[in-house]
Amino acid sequence: MKILVTGNTGYIGPMLAKQLLNSRKDIELIGFDTGYFAHCLTNTEYLPEFNYEQHWGDLRNFPFDLLDGIDAVVHLAAISNDPMGTQFTQVTEDINYNASIQIARAAKVRGVKSFVFASSCSMYGSAESGEKAESDDLNPLTAYARSKVAMEKSLAELADANFIVTALRFATACGMSDRLRLDLVLNDFVAGALTSGEITVLSDGSPWRPLIDVKDMSRAFDWGLDRFVVQDVPFLAVNVGSQEWNYQVKDLAYAVADIITGIKVSINTNVQVDKRSYRVNFDRFKEFAPNHQPQVSLEQSINELRKGLEDMKFTDSNFRSSQYMRLKTLEQHINNNRLNHELKWNDMAQINRRSL
Repeated sequence: MKILVTGNTGYIGPMLAKQLLNSRKDIELIGFDTGYFAHCLTNTEYLPEFNYEQHWGDLRNFPFDLLDGIDAVVHLAAISNDPMGTQFTQVTEDINYNASIQIARAAKVRGVKSFVFASSCSMYGSAESGEKAESDDLNPLTAYARSKVAMEKSLAELADANFIVTALRFATACGMSDRLRLDLVLNDFVAGALTSGEITVLSDGSPWRPLIDVKDMSRAFDWGLDRFVVQDVPFLAVNVGSQEWNYQVKDLAYAVADIITGIKVSINTNVQVDKRSYRVNFDRFKEFAPNHQPQVSLEQSINELRKGLEDMKFTDSNFRSSQYMRLKTLEQHINNNRLNHELKWNDMAQINRRSL
């Protein structure tokens, strides 16, 4: 099976590649990425992409001939969180939707059979009560979430018996990776606990967040790639996570404090309430993917983050201004004249010459 993964040199990509290479004997893996975060390695001495084919380029100028002979596409590539989407709203639309749907259309024309899209539960936005199921109304509150809604809508129109599309609406990611992000709620709390002895909750702690470890996300992608074999449904949107992993933000902070003892939890009750609050129902995923259910516990995720950061000898209490925050990395690229404000490399020829 020949699989193309877009956006593979970010947070999820290294863990996904490990999952696919370990679970499939017949795989030919190809990566395509613009390389914004390729240098942000954590707790690894080598590039995770060393053992498969890697291509570099801007998604907005995607080389469509790369799709020739591809059986399946996993589309990770995106401006990947709300702070980046707020600062780069048009770029988010251009990459997350305009360029992405063009790749999907080209994939269908060139005979790709399976397209697995990294979607998000954030499209539910604000939910006052109850757990949101796939049939419920969507209420995207940010540019990032709106781009996911638009992409799903267009993918549903593309899907047919010869082009099976699976939209995985992931819970909020967490857990250790070879390219760790600390702009994710649980990862932030563990980093704060280790570096300053304090967890600072930048809200009143009341919003609900479903979580999923990056290892379990990778298993879900593995299921999505073969979905056309077991379910004859051309387009399927499915919430990916676990019923037991619906948490309020403050409960996550105290869960970290229970494991990393002797720390202080500081909750800011004076800030404006975060409207991004939703609980999610994962029954459909449990029905369709019984053998790919989340396996990592909250305690395990916390302990693996703790060990990973300790092995890195990570002591930066100012980590919210570091390269482990995706927005900060983009700003560093811009300040150093590597990227322009459209997030295009100023020397794209140099990026195209990169090889692993």
